[in-house]
Amino acid sequence: MSDKFKKPLLTVWVIIILLVLLALGALPSGVLLILAPDGHLMHMPVSMLQHSPFQNFLIPGLILAIFNGIYPLLAAWSLWKRPAWQWPELFNPCKSKHWSWAATWAAGVIVMIWIAVQVLMVREIVFLHVLYFSWGLIVVLLTLLPNVQNYCKRKKV
Repeated sequence: MSDKFKKPLLTVWVIIILLVLLALGALPSGVLLILAPDGHLMHMPVSMLQHSPFQNFLIPGLILAIFNGIYPLLAAWSLWKRPAWQWPELFNPCKSKHWSWAATWAAGVIVMIWIAVQVLMVREIVFLHVLYFSWGLIVVLLTLLPNVQNYCKRKKV
């Protein structure tokens, strides 16, 4: 059976669902911060940013929407469909696997970095920080499972 037609495993579906749910939370939040950089639509005072390099929520909103919203959606879709695009291979550090594997792993790492930086900037840890950091860690750990790696493995030609 060709690589493209391997059916996704339960673990792969769990990763896809985690990434889609992550995106469904981050994308609207990012858009709200972009639309109202003063934070009023999210009930977040700009004073939260006093220890950050940002004057308002515009740049954090863009980063949130793109890297934790759009990117995880693309990673989830690519893990599901494994398109034969060649350009992502330029960024794929693991040539023995389809590039969607690296994209998925990176989506988990991006969430963890986002939360770590956010905690440093707001100088506070709340439940959502722990939840989303754990969420990113779970995505990373699931991508490292042998069955997921095997699902993403390229056939030798």
